[in-house]
Amino acid sequence: SGLNDAREEALLAKFPPAERMFLDSPSVVIDAGYRIILWYLPDMFIATVGMGDLLRKSITTGNESTGRTSKWRTNNSNFRAAMEPGLIPGCINISPCWFQQGREVSTSFAVITFIPEVSGTLKGDSNLSSIMDMQRPALLSSAALRVMHPQLYRASMSTHVKLGLWAAEQGQDEMYRCLQHWASAYTGAAVVCNRDTPGHRDPKCPPEGFDILTSIGSYDNAVMNLTNLGIDLAYNPGVMVSYSGRLVRHGVQVSEGNRIVWAWFMRDSVHNHARTPRTEYAKYNLADFAMYHLARYNQADFVRYRT
Repeated sequence: SGLNDAREEALLAKFPPAERMFLDSPSVVIDAGYRIILWYLPDMFIATVGMGDLLRKSITTGNESTGRTSKWRTNNSNFRAAMEPGLIPGCINISPCWFQQGREVSTSFAVITFIPEVSGTLKGDSNLSSIMDMQRPALLSSAALRVMHPQLYRASMSTHVKLGLWAAEQGQDEMYRCLQHWASAYTGAAVVCNRDTPGHRDPKCPPEGFDILTSIGSYDNAVMNLTNLGIDLAYNPGVMVSYSGRLVRHGVQVSEGNRIVWAWFMRDSVHNHARTPRTEYAKYNLADFAMYHLARYNQADFVRYRT
């Protein structure tokens, strides 16, 4: 679920940030080993598509859930009614190839007992039309990843080729068609409308990877909290944020207005299934340090730069 408040509070008590930072201009944050932790790009543009019926069906109630820590991503208590007619609150996952919950391949050397599937949102007659509608934001996410983490971009593209060959060999025709038209280097996307997101992590994502979040809508004064980094981000419409969802605890609260988020992600299990080697962490070029402002953070030197 990614929620473990007691553990997070204990970690913050043991490793408190030396100072808090509020970012509202293009920035990159690195750690003491020069590994890039965060890309922050306000005022990016992203398109969305109409998926009202799927979003409506995604909502669960307290009776259907086993508790806040298991189904919080779709529980109705975390969603606000839309202020625009036709806009449907909800959260859906879209992937041409992934493992259903509880069927993850945890390591690249594991004995494979389950096979990947097309996500439920892409099954049926409308799967290709949904993927075609997504191609513009999919291409933007791929272009961003190519700049932010070139090695991960190449590894993910290699994974897509291997998955396509596997789907063809196994007679997985629906998956093969979806992979043919899937335009993103990422293996999946979540579309989220009008959800308040508590602080959490995404434990199924690779630690060296970058998730990409983009947000549009008609809302004001939203802030993304990266609690274990001690950083808050101005989270206005048009923003793009990229970080390791497994390492960075993140949450967003929006009190009013409408907000739609595209969250592009990868799954360790899918890369493991394709036998794709793990990549290194993206690192910053040390030769460029002299031209950027050094900031103290969490007993280590971090760099924040402006473009």
